[in-house]
Amino acid sequence: MPDLPAFLSSTPKPLFAFFPIALVFIAVELIYVKLALHRDDHDAKETVASIGVAVGDLTTRILTGSIVAIPLYVSYQRRLFDIPLNTVWSWIVLFIGVEFFYYWFHRASHRIRWFWATHAVHHSATRFNLSAAVRLGWTGTMSGAFLFFVPLAFVGFHPVSIGLVLGLGLIYQFFLHTAFPIGLGPLEWILNTPTHHRVHHASNESCLDKNYGSILIVFDRMFGTFAKAPETEPLKFGLKGREPSNNPFRIALSEWRFLWQDFRRAPSLRRKLSVLFGSP
Repeated sequence: MPDLPAFLSSTPKPLFAFFPIALVFIAVELIYVKLALHRDDHDAKETVASIGVAVGDLTTRILTGSIVAIPLYVSYQRRLFDIPLNTVWSWIVLFIGVEFFYYWFHRASHRIRWFWATHAVHHSATRFNLSAAVRLGWTGTMSGAFLFFVPLAFVGFHPVSIGLVLGLGLIYQFFLHTAFPIGLGPLEWILNTPTHHRVHHASNESCLDKNYGSILIVFDRMFGTFAKAPETEPLKFGLKGREPSNNPFRIALSEWRFLWQDFRRAPSLRRKLSVLFGSP
């Protein structure tokens, strides 16, 4: 394996390459739902705010990419096995491994407030459309969420391959945020779809903490977190108990401010730890 600087420079960055394409899809969807369908799935100010948040996210990824790479690099240097990715089956095993650890990373991002402070940014949009897909938190590296994927490198999967599969999964998820609830028939038993992901983003009580999958939905079915959309009420979006904002900095940092306020007010170390690592 090359030294760390060479490793960092050789790592593919699919999210950066995809961002201009994402902007085109967002613009096409906005124009279509506004002019052709006359629907309220897009709010222009909220969409611009989401793009502003996305620019901040990409900037922080550039600045902190080496922090993410170091534990993966070190773990791979001490790997248990050499796993060559020269067969379809080895890529399938890596894909399933990434999906498994993504499920638990995503679940923790909803159930542990320390991680939720970053992930809440993604759920703050009050309308569900493609622009919500690029509304990602700026503090994922600081929170250590990337550590969920270190075991894959320690087992023997190359960090570049892990990052590539993760990046492709995030690109797939971009299209799950379409304003159109597209279903895939029998494939919905296996794959995450726009129909499933709308439920994940909804703030209805029956939809909270459901459908965590990236490309696959099978781990939600296995671990009891799968849900269909309620039939008796419309889906609502946005953060419960929080005022929406179109200021990218407020969107990205508000949950950390609330976390800090609650941490300071907590009267004991036990309560402070509960604020940090308990439920949101």
